[in-house]
Amino acid sequence: MDILNIEHLSKSFGTNNVIDDLSFSVPENSIFGFIGQNGAGKTTTMKMVLGLLKATSGKINVCGEQVTYGQNKTNKYIGYLPDVPEFYGYMKPFEYLKLCGEITGLSENKIKSRSEELLVLVGLNKFNKRIGGFSRGMKQRLGIAQALLNEPRLLICDEPTSALDPVGRKEILDILHKVKGKTTVLFSTHILSDVERICDNIAVLHGGKLALCGTLSEVKSQHKQDGLLVEFASQVDKQQFMTSHSLASLMTNVEVTNTSIIFHTHDIEKTEMAVISAFTETKILPIRLEVLEPTLESLFMEVVK
Repeated sequence: MDILNIEHLSKSFGTNNVIDDLSFSVPENSIFGFIGQNGAGKTTTMKMVLGLLKATSGKINVCGEQVTYGQNKTNKYIGYLPDVPEFYGYMKPFEYLKLCGEITGLSENKIKSRSEELLVLVGLNKFNKRIGGFSRGMKQRLGIAQALLNEPRLLICDEPTSALDPVGRKEILDILHKVKGKTTVLFSTHILSDVERICDNIAVLHGGKLALCGTLSEVKSQHKQDGLLVEFASQVDKQQFMTSHSLASLMTNVEVTNTSIIFHTHDIEKTEMAVISAFTETKILPIRLEVLEPTLESLFMEVVK
């Protein structure tokens, strides 16, 4: 089942067409990476999903119900973490979650149990101090706890790791991975390593249009350009290896660096056989032999040129 369905969505501000005929779906209990450069339209799309911004055209469904601008009936399914969450600095974490629970109509027992559970999840159960003294990473973790308070079916996070150091980013990504079995996660980012680390599905937004979409494995296989990397212990070994007669037909499309060679090919098996024959012929063995696959970074750079 798809938790979020976006069909032919467009949004213009005057003559500026920010989102142009955008369509994609977010499967239930997945982590979906919404990728794009700053200004690509990611936040605009999320605001339309939340009913905070009116679409020029198109349709959005959350859990099978259509989103309507200015109404919040579908937001009962959604937890939202903005890129810069704001808090009452004089409050402590439990006090803040208690306030949020009361505003949304949770019972006192539910507020207590959910708050305790979530503060443990985000690693703030031992921090009984005012939020004003929290680091940026601690505030992001509290923001996730607040967004999960109502047990949403869809958690939307807008650039949750963009301003954090490596430790803070790891903490946030670990939390998002932990909640995957209980809720669906959609998070926007331009940090590609974060996406490769935890996401099941991705959508790449460029110029308001969908440039790539699918599971990571699907996207990589669709844009696969086979290459075989052979790395040697020294330049001497590499140079001697390249004199092999077995490689003669392969040398027209290669990249050569200090101690390695990348063979680009449309027939990876034939290339591997020729390279193995060259090892036998020259009696030189590599320190690394690897079939290369496209990285998310290389695919992203390809579509945003």
